[in-house]
Amino acid sequence: MKKMGEMLSSSNSGSEIMMGNTAVVRAMLEAGVRAATSYPGSPTPEIAAAIASIPAERNPMYFEFSVNEKVATEVAFGASINGHLSCVFFKSVGLNVAADTFVQLSLMELIGGMVVVLGDDPGANSSQNEQDNRHIAHLSYVPVLKPSTPSEAYSMFLEAAKLSQQMHMPIIVRLSTHVCHAKERVYFGKLNPHDRDNRPKFRIENGPYIPITADALKMKRRALKKLEEFRRIAQDSYLNRVIEGTDTSRGIITAGAPYLSLLDVIGSTDSRPDILKLGIVHPLPEREIVDFLSSHEEVKILEELDNIIEKEAKALAYDNKLKTKIIGKLDLEDWI
Repeated sequence: MKKMGEMLSSSNSGSEIMMGNTAVVRAMLEAGVRAATSYPGSPTPEIAAAIASIPAERNPMYFEFSVNEKVATEVAFGASINGHLSCVFFKSVGLNVAADTFVQLSLMELIGGMVVVLGDDPGANSSQNEQDNRHIAHLSYVPVLKPSTPSEAYSMFLEAAKLSQQMHMPIIVRLSTHVCHAKERVYFGKLNPHDRDNRPKFRIENGPYIPITADALKMKRRALKKLEEFRRIAQDSYLNRVIEGTDTSRGIITAGAPYLSLLDVIGSTDSRPDILKLGIVHPLPEREIVDFLSSHEEVKILEELDNIIEKEAKALAYDNKLKTKIIGKLDLEDWI
């Protein structure tokens, strides 16, 4: 019987049946994460368990359970400004504890890259609420990738790590309970050796790193420019795609686990609408959404929790003078 740690740290490419949380750890190793931090809470603790299963001599990551989510975020931030790719992960409401630090991250030059893995919890399976952390991402100018499956959790982490290192900005991979704990066969690549130089690469000229009044607006301007550059990347990303149906007059825009539920519903029907499946949910790929809206008479927005995509899609339709009928949440039950 294969041991999880040996499978995760194998240098060979291959495939295994994995839960989403485990697939994220394989992606961490392939991406070259050097520091991973967390505060435990469902639905993400299996990420820590998978890291702990890796034999010490084959594990290139420093890992700690911090005293809380704020400290975990700050340790990961410290690793990143020292030039090392880092990852912090915790459950949905953990972002409230980390918020004091988190809302400043986009203002910083994160030269090593930093991926934030959030375990949001639609349905409140193990949480006190259904908090939708896309709101905090908007507040903080931080991009959000939204996988539907364990395979997408793996591939989107790799993409997030690459873009974060390239753009020196934090990126959220927003998992949900059903993606964290789902299982499927995940195909993964080779595990190539990464630079294990632990010497600090911090340079004061990459700053400023303290958002005091004299620097805060300059830092915000830099964060907004990075977010717009990310939006341009999102326009052409393979993470957003159109699945053609048989009814070209109607369409559905969706993301995450609702996409799988949608496939279950329409799988046996003869009249299937076109689907725009979004992998990047902030910032939205505006051109792709406008093109999709303009080519359909009626579009349904199917999203978990709050009506964030719906509101942005309606604003885009208004600004572009589109006549498409857009159907979002219709009553209180649609919000639960």
